[in-house]
Amino acid sequence: MTLIQPDPRGGKAYRLSYLVKVPLSVYWKFKTDFNNDFLVRNRNITAHRLVSRSGDSVVTENSYRYRSHVTFRWRTTLRPSDHRLDFMLLNPEACGQRFHYGHILLEVVKAGTRVTQVAYFDFWGATLWVLYPWEGGMRNILTDTAHWEQKMVEQLRDRYGQAPPKEANP
Repeated sequence: MTLIQPDPRGGKAYRLSYLVKVPLSVYWKFKTDFNNDFLVRNRNITAHRLVSRSGDSVVTENSYRYRSHVTFRWRTTLRPSDHRLDFMLLNPEACGQRFHYGHILLEVVKAGTRVTQVAYFDFWGATLWVLYPWEGGMRNILTDTAHWEQKMVEQLRDRYGQAPPKEANP
């Protein structure tokens, strides 16, 4: 995870890259399954629901452990030809933010799929959250979420079209 140049309006921004050990097609199906039952297995997410879908535009609502009384409404625009998802928080004021948006880009690599997430955000306390080195800080939450995703997609790979390779008998 690295900090990058923020939005011209201010705030903070990051780039996070990590590897998932499944083919891009499997991860794409996992990541675009917005009407799923598994997101709330992430300890940082307390509620999730699909609100609407129109073509390549999806609206979801999530609540998070650190602000469980607030519903975050996200619009995600799928760009399948680029293996990219663009996301934007639709109700930033209700969530105590000025803005929050970014994208997730998927790339085929030898060991599976490289996931690169870029996000731009601004809210009161953003600098503290970015710099806070313990549990609840940005680095901790992003790393925890990436590790959770790596494990979850492995557990669900059969659901999305590819079983793990069979071990050869010695």
